[in-house]
Amino acid sequence: MISVKDVSYTYMTGTPFEKTALKNISFNVADGEVLAIAGHTGSGKSTLIQIIAGLIKLTRGTVEIDGLSVADKKIRRLVGIVFQYPEHQLFEETVETDIAFGPKNFGLTDAEISARVEEAMRQVGLDASLKKVSPFELSGGQRRRVAIAGILALKPKYLILDEPTAGLDPPAKEKLLTEIFGAIKKSGVTIILVSHNMEDIARFANRVVVLAQGKTLFIGTPRELFAREEILARAGLEPPPITQLLRVLNVKKPALTLDEAEKIINQLVSKKI
Repeated sequence: MISVKDVSYTYMTGTPFEKTALKNISFNVADGEVLAIAGHTGSGKSTLIQIIAGLIKLTRGTVEIDGLSVADKKIRRLVGIVFQYPEHQLFEETVETDIAFGPKNFGLTDAEISARVEEAMRQVGLDASLKKVSPFELSGGQRRRVAIAGILALKPKYLILDEPTAGLDPPAKEKLLTEIFGAIKKSGVTIILVSHNMEDIARFANRVVVLAQGKTLFIGTPRELFAREEILARAGLEPPPITQLLRVLNVKKPALTLDEAEKIINQLVSKKI
């Protein structure tokens, strides 16, 4: 479990550029859960996930991962983080060596590394025939998969995905999300999904933490969130198209899927008939 308690963070303390990014943030992430962190640009999302990953030194509050302080170096094997546009960090000559970079630094045997590379490629939907191909010869979507596979090859217990589909066209985005979430959830990895896309959150998240100006506005399920128009408005977030459609029809009940929306609309029609 990840426990975040009373976390605050201020950049450039004591200077004219001092800025508070987080103010008394508290929540837990249960094992096996998909927790979304949502908010507009400048809400504090990036600072928060970097603190959880141990990339920014915690100055106020506590973050514990499986009972270990986030300052403990052991958490580096527990938490993996995929930043926006992770393909910009690719540098090896082949797909195989790029994915193998992390496990190799962990001191694993060649056989263990090879097994992890193959498994990670399967998880992100990359064909094994691409192993010896340069990642720079691949499409944007494929490069994104290689970068994510490099993190998965480390076998983290907790995976942080920061806007994993940013910049991808709709077909590539859909394929990536479906394959990754399907494979990762089966493996039991706990996921923190950072996104401003409410449609993705509706499909994949169990709970949502909504941030605005460094403060917590809401913690609950996507269904509960979409019923709170004022929270979405304050956070500068757009509800999913399905929810927007139901609102146009003056339906207060939120729906997470097209099937749910169809049932709600059919019920309304049948009542009027």
